[in-house]
Amino acid sequence: MKCPYCHSNDSRVIDTREVPDGIRRRRECSDCHQRFTTYERVAGINLLIVKRDGRREEFERDKLIKSMRIACSKRPVSAEQLDGAAREIETDLYAMGRGEIQSLAVGKLVMAHLQKIDEVAYVRYASVYRRFEDVSNIAEEIEHLLERKRRAEAQKNQIPLPLDNE
Repeated sequence: MKCPYCHSNDSRVIDTREVPDGIRRRRECSDCHQRFTTYERVAGINLLIVKRDGRREEFERDKLIKSMRIACSKRPVSAEQLDGAAREIETDLYAMGRGEIQSLAVGKLVMAHLQKIDEVAYVRYASVYRRFEDVSNIAEEIEHLLERKRRAEAQKNQIPLPLDNE
């Protein structure tokens, strides 16, 4: 393994741990004695994402994290939370067992995870994903989010909600 500091090819493994999506190895360079971490993951099938215009792109986990990071900009969301969500989304995509997945399905998975992590990030991502054309679309989405939140809170506290026609 090449050292990221001095580019020497001589390093030794100090620690090995299993992580949810592979193996984490802590290494030390034999030349400069700097330590660095490497990850090993099983190479899965090449998953293609079918875009709205019909183009196909290979799934890239880094691109997924980047899009979620943009939605979470200036929000109290840690890198670990985003990485964990990306890992779960990637696992869900591969579990579908298909070589091609519509980008809309990926977007729905991302929105479901962002809604759990941060509501503002969820609305930001939804505004791009659903291509809101004006403020009223955003207001409707926020109202739906608030309604789901009220229902979840009522269910948690076992408070009966009035029916819509009452």
